[in-house]
Formats: sequence, structure tokens, C-alpha cells
Amino acid sequence: MKVQNQTSIRAYKAGGFIGKYQHLIKDVVIPYQYSVLCDEAPDTEKSHVVQNFINAGKAVHGEDVGDGFYGMVFQDSDAAKWIEAAAYSLSLFPDTELEKTVDNLIDIIADAQDADGYLNTYYTIKDKDKRWTNLLEGHELYCSGHMMEAACAYYEATGKEKLLNVMLKNAEHIYQHFIVEKNEGCPGHPEVELALLKLYRLTNSKHCLELAEHFINMRGTDPHFFEKEKEKRDWSVWNADPSDTAYLQASAPVREQKDAVGHSVRAVYLYTAMADLAASTDDKELLAACRKLWESITRRRMYLTGGIGSTVLGEAFTVDYDLPSDTAYAETCASIGLMFFASRMLETELDGEYADISELAFYNTVLAGMQLDGKRFFYVNPLEIIPGISGVAQTHRHDLPMRPKWYTCACCPPNVARLISSFGKYAYGENIDTAFCHMFADGEVTFENGMEFHCETKYPYDFIITYQIKKGGKLAIRIPAWSKSYKVSQNDKELTVTPEKGYIYLTVSDGDHIKIVLDDAPRSQYASVKVPELTGKTAICRGPLVYCFEGADNAEDVLSLSLKRNGTLSVSSYDEALLEGIVTITADALRTEDTDSLYTDKAPEAKPCKAVAIPYYTWGNRHENQMRVWMNEII
Repeated sequence: MKVQNQTSIRAYKAGGFIGKYQHLIKDVVIPYQYSVLCDEAPDTEKSHVVQNFINAGKAVHGEDVGDGFYGMVFQDSDAAKWIEAAAYSLSLFPDTELEKTVDNLIDIIADAQDADGYLNTYYTIKDKDKRWTNLLEGHELYCSGHMMEAACAYYEATGKEKLLNVMLKNAEHIYQHFIVEKNEGCPGHPEVELALLKLYRLTNSKHCLELAEHFINMRGTDPHFFEKEKEKRDWSVWNADPSDTAYLQASAPVREQKDAVGHSVRAVYLYTAMADLAASTDDKELLAACRKLWESITRRRMYLTGGIGSTVLGEAFTVDYDLPSDTAYAETCASIGLMFFASRMLETELDGEYADISELAFYNTVLAGMQLDGKRFFYVNPLEIIPGISGVAQTHRHDLPMRPKWYTCACCPPNVARLISSFGKYAYGENIDTAFCHMFADGEVTFENGMEFHCETKYPYDFIITYQIKKGGKLAIRIPAWSKSYKVSQNDKELTVTPEKGYIYLTVSDGDHIKIVLDDAPRSQYASVKVPELTGKTAICRGPLVYCFEGADNAEDVLSLSLKRNGTLSVSSYDEALLEGIVTITADALRTEDTDSLYTDKAPEAKPCKAVAIPYYTWGNRHENQMRVWMNEII
């Protein structure tokens, strides 16, 4: 096996805000999630993931499988994402005990692989004769994709090849089925495409590239494929509708798709692979399609928080400007997938807009998906919560007022863990002679091209970023679109530098000191009048953080508050004791008095008051209470 050199950064050792989160992943999240996978976490829903692999190994060797398979058809992917998170954590914090735990799990997984390379516990234990007959719902390729990603990450972190060889063998099995034997089809749930491209870059396996290209090119060429597939079988996993081609991103070939439609996670996983393939093969038509899909999401179908997917029906995109706050879906995994898409587009063409959106999604929806203690998780991320309605009314049952513990469809918890642990891959990039700073994060960074520096910052609550250059070269630093003003100095000499597509370019030498000062003022945000629910409303942001108003800080009543247009927005000092350390914003507001009846012909009185806002990612960490991002505004 030949391993190619990677273009990603060699090492990132985080401090500050990101470092605190990465330590939380290492110390709490990874151990907790593994205990869940092993069914050892107290008062937590059964996972059975590790036991599924053990039982599959027994089945492969002709033994009794005991209690068989338990869980969702895609349950294997929870183990894969956990391994990937552990791999990224090991690259940051070497830990022999964690490495032994991962090695043991990999041994169990390897033992569950069939001689022909097939690897999936559901079908190995339950329905061996049904393999590859239900691409619509079966998630075989989805699970393989996540395990391929885990294999790449673990090899890069440890140099160990066992899981990598398992998944290369699995890739060859898939290649045999779809390419050599010419069985038709593509994944119902895209994921394996982006994973195959990772395997290709790491191992130079041309079969992986060919498979990824095949699956991407196949999608939508026959919009009726999944219907025809269903007609050939008399069974189903959950009776998915094969004719809903929008849900499946299969209404048209990918190069003809213009609008982001269907299941939002599936969509951005597919678009990520499309962008990656476009870069790998210099496919300009495919890249043009990616640009159109990017614009569809970010200009017409994305929440202020970087959340995507506005309806519970299919966990999907709907239509342009349909962005309700109280019934938002905005799945955590979808914003993670949006970051993947942004990262691949950023590697294809250097434009600060991609990093702006990646940062927005990370600091708001992604971080909001995990409780501050690392043990509870949101699948859905609404922008408004009203206890008694949210999580209760039939239309709002998916929008929970508090994060639950582990749940049956546990795709989001390990996804958050792997994203946070691999943050350096999204914050920094490089080419042969330039280091790119896409996002700001305290810590030591070493690049393959030889550059090295220490970044010092208290971002996202302070907006001074300094770079102590250890080994020089060319440095490209993003100036966020939200920063209306900025200052740049090199060795204490202020520079006049105009950004090019959001980046400033500097030549730096060993020992240089670079200082960036961004705009720290809070700002009011307004939505397009095309978004019907947001007419007459405003939201507050500061830096990359979207703020929200919670009852806990506002006399347990947010619904009666309205913000004054052009009122004062006051920024507090950093409070280390509040919500693990935050900065609050206080706004001039009016509180409307309640009426004595449901409706009245008497105009209610409104009294001046102060309204306190907290960062959106911290909401729901104290007790069940009201929450709003978008507030009524009074002129």
C-alpha cells in the first residue's frame, strides 16, 4: 500500500476556546460515548453497537449470534464516527489506553468482515440473502463510507493499517459488485462518495476514485431507479417512498441540479463529494453545479445560525425563504455536512465566503448540538422555544426544549465529536508555499510546507489575533465579512492591506509578529422581506456568534419583549462563571403587559426594560425556558 503525501496541515495543538472543547471531547465525550456503544452507560438508551459487531463476527464464523442485531439499520456508523473522533483526539493528545481501546474495537470489526470483503452487521446477522437489494434504505454504502473515513483518520493518527486494510478490502468488494459485475445503483444516503475520495487521496487507489465517480455520475440519470429496485423485493426497512426523487437528490443528474432539495444531510454529503471530485478531476461542469447548489443553500435556504433543513417532514429543505423559527429542523449533522461542503469548495477556490459560512455553522448550530457538559445532544436546533408547545404540540414535537441523552438515531453525537476534534482541518489549509488561516483558533500550527506559527487569541469573545511566526513564508489570513473594520500590523507597524476575496496576503519571516484586530461591536441583523415569518424582527450577533434571548436571563418571559430599533447594545465583560464562560449583550427593550383574556380591543401597555442575550450555542443548559433568536422590533 502506497500512501500519498497529504496537503492538510501536519499538526494543530489547540489552546483557548477550541482547546477547551477538544479537551472536553477527550476527557468526557469520547469515554462517555464508548460506554454507550458498549451498553455500559447508566440511565442511557441501549446502543448495542459493539455487541452487533461481536455477533456479526460469530455469524461470519458460523457461531450462534445470541441476541442478534439491535438498533437502526445504520447502527454501525456510530462506531465508525466514534473511531474517527478518537483518531483525531489521539493526534492531539496521545493516549495509550485510548489507543488500546480503539485497537480492540478494530479487532472486533475486522472479525466481522466476510471473506469477500463485505462488512455490515445488520445484513450479516439478520438478512444475508438481502445484501445490496435495498440501496434505498439499507445504508450499506453509508456505513461503509463512515468506516472508510474512520480508517483514514486512524491511519493518519497512528500509522496503523489494520482498519485501513479492512476498508480497502471492503472497497474492492463494492467495486466488484458495482463496476465489475455492473450491478446498477447508487447510495440511497450519500456518504460513501466522499469517503472513497478520502481513501483515494490517502492510498492512490484508482478503484476508489472510479467508484466515487461512478456513484456521483449515476445519481439522477434514472429518476425511477429506486422505484424499480423496490418492485424487485417484497420487504422494506421503514417503507421509504422510492418515488420521492427530491428527497433522494435524484430528480436529475447531479450536473443539472440547481436547488438544494430533499434530506439536508444527504444533500450536503453529496455536494461535498461532488466538490471533491470536481477538484480531483478538474471537472468544471461539476464545479459549476456545486456553485449553484452552494448559492441555493446560503442565499435562500439557510438559517441565520448556519442551520439547514427547515422541515421535520423528511428532515429536508423546502422552498426558497421558508425558514420558520419555531418548527425549524436544522439538524446538527446537516450543519456539520455544510462545513464539509464549505471546506471542499474552499480547497477548490479560495473565497472567504466559504470560510464565513463554515465558521457560522460551527460556532452556532454545531456547538449548540452538544450540551456544555458533553453528555446531552440536540438532533434538531430550533431558533425559538416555547415550553408547553415546543416538544408537545404535534407540529412542534421535534423541537425539544432541552437536550436529551443518547437516542436511537444517534448520528449527531459522534459527528459533533469528530468535527470538534478535527477542527484544525477546517481552520487551516496550505499549498506548496502558502499557509491559509480560514478560522481563528488559539494554538500551535505546523504545516507540511515548512511554515510554523503560534496563534494567540481569546476568540470568539475577543477579536485580537496574533501570530508569532516560527518558520516563515507566505501567509493568507481571512478577514470575515461580518467585520466592518479591521487593522493589520506586522512587527508593530500598521499595514494597509486590501482583502482579495476575503483574504489578506502577507510575506512573513522567522520571528515576525502579526496582529489582526477585528470589529468587536455587536450588530443587529435583519432578514429579507421574502422570509415571511421574520418581517419586523431583528436578531443580534457579535463576531461569529448569533445571540438569543432566554427566559432565565429575562424574568422567565421572552415572548413579551421587543427590542428598540437603534437602541443601545451593551457588551458585558467575559463572565467565566456563566455557562462555562461567555459574554452577554444587553439591549434596550420594551416589555408588553399581558391581557386578561385571549383577545382584547384594548391596546396593551409596554414599559421600557433591558433584555439580556446569550450566545445561541449555550441555550438550554440551565432549565426548560423560553428562547428566541429573532425578536420583535419597535421603532
